[in-house]
Amino acid sequence: MEYVHFIIFLTPRCAGAQSTTVFLTNKCAYTVWPATLTGGGFELPSGDTSSLQVPPNWTSGRIWGRTGCTTNSTTTKFTCLTGDCATGQIECNGAGGIPPATLIELTLNGSGNGIDFYDVSLVDGFNLPVSVEPRGDHGCNATRCAGDVNGVCLPELSVTSGDGRVEPKYCCSGEFNTPEKCPPTGYSKLFKAQCPQAYSYAYDDGSSTFTCPTGDNYLVVFCP
Repeated sequence: MEYVHFIIFLTPRCAGAQSTTVFLTNKCAYTVWPATLTGGGFELPSGDTSSLQVPPNWTSGRIWGRTGCTTNSTTTKFTCLTGDCATGQIECNGAGGIPPATLIELTLNGSGNGIDFYDVSLVDGFNLPVSVEPRGDHGCNATRCAGDVNGVCLPELSVTSGDGRVEPKYCCSGEFNTPEKCPPTGYSKLFKAQCPQAYSYAYDDGSSTFTCPTGDNYLVVFCP
């Protein structure tokens, strides 16, 4: 049986402004703990659906799923194997997820002329399949990463117990922060083959950014 939970984020309201509902459904065989940069975080058991109310001009919105989360019985510290935001609590309180984490990115009315932007991003790595779909009268397309990226992940990119190392030339930062100096790598091409609609590197806008007229709600599915 599917259970439906409703989680409301209180946001400032203006006359004539309507919030956008983001529904989240967990079709994985395991529990997922969704999180957002705006302080949210909660448990979503397998088969359940929940929802978020976000402001109509939500910019740079990020949603991701955390996996393998537990609360230490002695310290009460909350931690996750993937996507952990390192707050020690189920709520992320403005902290981002530690890579690897598959991201759903939403910018509502971001251009100021009634257009939403949305995408699935592997720029911060991959931890579980996801999809995002506008739900309304505009007939906008869904985007997803439903491929088995973990199945093709190279050993040097896999999460281990050892210390990780970040190379700026792969992160499009510093002197590499331009499309010309940060082209797709062999790694990003590998991920792109598994998830053609998802961002695989920072400048992958051409095939991975989707748009829809402002006003639709959104459905995010974990393990679509």
